[in-house]
Amino acid sequence: MNNTSAPTLEQIQNFEGKYPPQLWSLFFTEMWERFCFYGMRGVLAIFMVNMLGLTDVESNLKYGAIQAFVYAFTFIGGIFADKVLGFKRSLFFGGIVMILGNLLIAFSPKEMFYFGITLSIIGTGFFKPNISSMVGDLYKDGDSRRDAGFGLFYAGINIGAFLGGALCVYLGKYYSWSYAFLAAAIVMIIGVGTFLFTQKSLGPIGDSPLQHLSASARLRKEALVYLFSILSIPLIYTMIRNTDYTDYFMYTIGPLAIIYFLYEWSKTASKPAKNKLIAAFVFIVFSIIFWAFFEQSGGSLSLFAEKNLNYNLLGMNIDPNVVNNTSNAFFVILFSPLLGLVWIWLADKKIEPNTVIKFGLGFLFLAAAFYVFYATRFFADEKGITSLNVFTLAYLIITFGELCLSPIGLSIITKLSPKKMGGMMMGMWFLASAYGQYVAGLLGAGMSSPDADASLPQKLMLYTDGYKQLAIYALIAGILLIVISPLIRKLMHEVK
Repeated sequence: MNNTSAPTLEQIQNFEGKYPPQLWSLFFTEMWERFCFYGMRGVLAIFMVNMLGLTDVESNLKYGAIQAFVYAFTFIGGIFADKVLGFKRSLFFGGIVMILGNLLIAFSPKEMFYFGITLSIIGTGFFKPNISSMVGDLYKDGDSRRDAGFGLFYAGINIGAFLGGALCVYLGKYYSWSYAFLAAAIVMIIGVGTFLFTQKSLGPIGDSPLQHLSASARLRKEALVYLFSILSIPLIYTMIRNTDYTDYFMYTIGPLAIIYFLYEWSKTASKPAKNKLIAAFVFIVFSIIFWAFFEQSGGSLSLFAEKNLNYNLLGMNIDPNVVNNTSNAFFVILFSPLLGLVWIWLADKKIEPNTVIKFGLGFLFLAAAFYVFYATRFFADEKGITSLNVFTLAYLIITFGELCLSPIGLSIITKLSPKKMGGMMMGMWFLASAYGQYVAGLLGAGMSSPDADASLPQKLMLYTDGYKQLAIYALIAGILLIVISPLIRKLMHEVK
């Protein structure tokens, strides 16, 4: 995937203006991949209830398991990219596997669902962490424009999420589930094509780390990675069919990841680099809590929207599941530039909160949002149907929490990680999301009524009681982060 006419790393990183030209290639590639991912994510819970006949409890658990495996595999994919494939080959391979997975489900939604989801899990694992790492490699260490670049990249994520979330839910609920998954496959083809067409502009960024080996030796190592992926298919298939196995997997992969992290940490020579890795690890741990709450959107909130919300949003008739699956992305697109201007204004006044404080603020917004989700019970009628307007207001608040944490998190992990550990540490960041998704499924199942025949008022009370508890826990986490922020800042050294 090299080309002698491709730019050098120095030429790429010495760009003029706010954004490197290569960022747009990665922006559009990621945008289409996120269309595919969030389109699939948005229909999972309601598809499993309506088409597979699962209960709310079973659907929440399977949703958490599937999403957990998606993100857990990013940790494995990040390591393989670091050690063998390089980011480019990893991204291409992952994209092709995702396309095949969605096509399988489109061809036969009921019979091939679990096989298709298995391929989507593997494909996303190879795709997701590596494109984020390539964004970081466009910048020199200490380049103050890096956060702006990740902010733009994050906008691409959310444009894709908005389009996929709206279209796939609409196609699935009102036309055909096959069309929903076919749409996801088609846009993924566009994403992979975009990357293939523009990858030369990335120069050496994302090339295989095994360039020093002969072509045959490199091919043998790459073949082993592909073989591992094929052999993992029956294992992942079995674990998502039976969520008891998911528990065993999650109890295993986390400790193994920490052991591997400590092994790489112990080999790091300088004390400042070790301290930065500890700081990165703290961010990763807190992100697990954040995503466990935030990702109720694809599980319990999706099922809540399906049954307990009216169709009236500011006088317009809108499907609540479309709102549930798109409002967060819509608000990110709308308010992300505004929040960026707020940070710049605060920086000019020399009162901009540091990264750790921003993380803490993210949790405070999260707490406020879940209190509003809880408050929907006060707007319900006797049938247990409540206000879509109040529900959407909660998503507006939760979006500000996400904007304080997620794009900054992507950037800070690349800043705090040594180059040789970039893919692995980005994989750790997404592995934290895996645990967040896993816990989200458990929390959602805990809020669901074990009685399949529970009335809508009963479901309303159970879900909103759960959201109140999440609000309390998020508030505690946010306050704790703000209190310990001076210690974490000290570990980060010069990184801001």
